[in-house]
This record gives sequence, structure tokens and C-alpha cells, in this order.
Amino acid sequence: MKRKLLILPALLLAGMTFAQEVELEAIEKIKKEGFENSKVEEIAFQLVDKAGPRLSNSEGYERATEYAVQQLSDWGLVNAATEPWGEFGRGWEMEKSYVAMTSPYYMPFIAIPKAWTESTKGEVSGKVVFLDIQKEEDFAKYKGKLKGAIIAIKPTGTQEPTFEPDAVRYTVEQLHGMEHPAPRGNTSYTPEMLAQYRAARAFAQKVNEFIAEEGAALIIKGVNGRHGTLFTSSPRGYLKDTPEGIPELETAPENVNLMARLSENGVEVEVEAEIKTRYRTEDLQGYNVIAEIPGSDPTLKSEVVMLGGHLDSWHGAGGATDNAAGCIVMMEAVRILKATGLQPKRTVRIALWGGEEQGLHGSRGYVLNHFGDRTTMEMKPEYEKISAYYNIDNGTGKVRGIYLQGNAAVEPIFNEWFLPLDDIVEDRTITISNTGGTDHQSFDALSIPGFQFIQDPIEYRTRTHHTNMDTFERLELDDLKQMAVVIASFVYNTAQRDELLPRKELPKTE
Repeated sequence: MKRKLLILPALLLAGMTFAQEVELEAIEKIKKEGFENSKVEEIAFQLVDKAGPRLSNSEGYERATEYAVQQLSDWGLVNAATEPWGEFGRGWEMEKSYVAMTSPYYMPFIAIPKAWTESTKGEVSGKVVFLDIQKEEDFAKYKGKLKGAIIAIKPTGTQEPTFEPDAVRYTVEQLHGMEHPAPRGNTSYTPEMLAQYRAARAFAQKVNEFIAEEGAALIIKGVNGRHGTLFTSSPRGYLKDTPEGIPELETAPENVNLMARLSENGVEVEVEAEIKTRYRTEDLQGYNVIAEIPGSDPTLKSEVVMLGGHLDSWHGAGGATDNAAGCIVMMEAVRILKATGLQPKRTVRIALWGGEEQGLHGSRGYVLNHFGDRTTMEMKPEYEKISAYYNIDNGTGKVRGIYLQGNAAVEPIFNEWFLPLDDIVEDRTITISNTGGTDHQSFDALSIPGFQFIQDPIEYRTRTHHTNMDTFERLELDDLKQMAVVIASFVYNTAQRDELLPRKELPKTE
């Protein structure tokens, strides 16, 4: 069902204003170029397969930035470069990783070193020790007994069979439900809950420190996941002054569950493993990729429309859906604008962010350097010149609408912009709701109109987000083509408006 007129009275009343903003011939050119001459598969190969995993400040991230800068330049964008946003920390390279159970029988395990973990001292082998430390008194049981030990930690969560598909698309009912979200209940934490959480974190840290002080050789941790998929994570080991810790492997939960069942039933378990890693410390700066299509209007070219996604990934696979997909789409969107010969009035600036996985560092650093300080709300001159920022970072699924981030004033504008796209955006939904966890928040924090699009989930939460399965095969190429056309259209419309997009009020400083 096509929902071409979500707010029919408003559009009819505002038709004289908004109709002028949609250049239908330009949108048709964008569609034709995006669907008939798409380069998304070529870009995907370069970013996912050829560059490889793109952990921030890694060699893979550097390969990806070098490709992006060169490709954007070749397409005719200007000022393409890697731009430092501030200090990130150490890079990290994984050179060897191996683990297998050797007794009571041989079985290789699916496992990945925790990012920024240290190397083992060559190959380590021996009996597996399961720790049971629930309270202070439990430390005494292991004091002096963990030197050179291989410690296993059972996974949390459940690993039973699943009876729902991994890959899904939003239903009409789900999309319509987003338009008028139910009021949220009181989700604030009580002082008692916060105290309990902090106490649990402090105790977990104490256990980790105890393991390190006792001189264990390796930690093998079962992490969330199932069916061979494991969700990777990381300590804060990228910081330049991080103390040395115990080498740690993260493994599919089924592997640790197997060893635990054997051990609990009196069967001794032994493993062998080796991790070889190295740090990159010659340059601690973090970098974004920036490039521009200069504006064509003498008055408006000093103003900017931005689009972007984060280029960094985790290290367990190629980071295809998180978030090569977003970078593929944004690179393709600016390619489309150049290939069609359209000349946006405002400058269009693409940004591929670094350090997102560690806390939106690249986009936050960029916003701080160019637009303003979110802690003091002191703004820079460029703050008045940016119209909007558009982001993709929810996987490979096609666009089904957009989150307004509470900016009600842009709803009739976006409704109008979606109308020529209703043949490719099924049952599209515009919701006043916020969404989090992506780089648009860095802009929204200063009330710069920053938006993340609603995307079909596909396998994002079940199979690919931060996992060892986030490979090229998980990309839906036709969905990427659709996204690129939508983004290029929104960016072009934003660049052509007589005025900047409306903004929310600035947040109050504390």
C-alpha cells in the first residue's frame, strides 16, 4: 500500500510552498542513474573485501580511507582528504589466532581475540579452569593457583534453537505503529538500581584485576550469539596509557558450554591456543574522510548539506552491514549527484567517520571542531551555515522512512520530498521519534537537523551487528541502490531549498 498523502490537508495548504522545492526532473535523473548505473557492488568490494576489517586506527581502516579519498576525487569531488578529529589512541593488528580443545578429544573452536588484547607468550596449553567467584570470600579458593592457567568464562543469555527467521522486513502495521509511538513508561533507574549496577561493575573489575595479578595465561570467554555467530566486544585498550592485561579470546557460546558440561561431569578439559597481535603507536590521531561537491549558487554555496556514515568496524569480519553499508550508500549518493550533472546550490559534504564504535568519536570531534561545543553551547561561525546532516547506520535494509528526532517542523517538508519516491519506498513512515546510537546524534546535540533513516532490519540484530558473520554476503545490493537514490534525493532537495531546514531550540546548558 502506498501512503502518498500522510497529511493531505497540510500538503494541500502548503502546496504552493513545498511543490517548488521538489524538482521532479532532477529526482528522475537520480533514480535513473542510481538504478541503471549503480556502483554499489564495486564500492562494497573495495570497502569490505579488499580493505578488510576496519578497526579504528588499524591498517584496514587506513586502506579504506585511502580508497575512499582516491575514489571520491576520481568522481570529481573536491577537497577529498583524511581530516584529523583529535586523539584516538593505539591502532591494533591481529596477526594470528588459534584455539582448539585437545582433551578429551580434539575440536577446533570458532573464536576471535578481543580487540586490543595482548599476545600470548607463544602457544599456551593446559587444563581449563572455570572460576566461581561470587563474593569476596571466593578469591581465597584460587589464590596462588592461577599462574599460567587458561580460564574459561561461561556465556550469559540463551542459546536454544530459534523458531523465527533471522532476516525480516517491517510490516505495514509495524511501520504505522512508529508514527504514533506509545508513551514510554518511567524507565529511569532508582538509586538502589544504580548502586547495584555500580557494585556489580566494581566487583567484575576486581575479578579481572585478580586474574591479572595471579598471572593467568589466557581467558576464553563465551559471548552472546548462537549457531556459530559470536558478538565481539572490546576493553578500552585503545587508549595510549592502557595497562597490560591478560590475553583474551571470545568464542561462540556453544564452545564454552561444551567445556563446562564436560568439566561439571568430572571430565578434564584441555585446550591449546595462540594469539599474536601488535599495536600501532606512531600516530594516535583519529581520522575522518571528508569530500565536497561545491555549491553552484553564489549566495548559498557557503552553506552546507552533509551526509555520512561511520567507516570503522569491529574486527571479527569485514564490517559489511556495520557500517560499510552506510558508507557505500553515501559514496554512491554523491557519485549519483556528480554523474547526473546536477548542480546543487549549496555545498554537499560527505563524511565517513572514524571511532564511532568507541563512542561516536569521529563525528563528535568533527562537530566540536567545526560547529560548536555541546557542553558549553558555544557555537562557531560554521554553525549558522549547515542545513542538515543525513546518516545511515542500521544495516543493509532499504529505507522505509525517517526519524524526525523531535523536529516536527520538518515533517511536511519530508512528506513532500518522499512523494516522488513512493514508487521505491514502500509504506514509508515519518515518525517524530528519536533513534540513538548513530552519528546523527553528534549533530542533533547542537540542534543541527540530524537524521537517521528507518531501515528494514534484515539480519542486523540477529546475525550481523558486531559479529563474525558481518561479511559481503550479508549485503542486500538492491536495498543499497534504493537507499542511495533516497539519500541523493534528500540531499539534493536540501541543497536547493531557499532556506535552511528548520531547527529545534538549543538544549539548555546545565
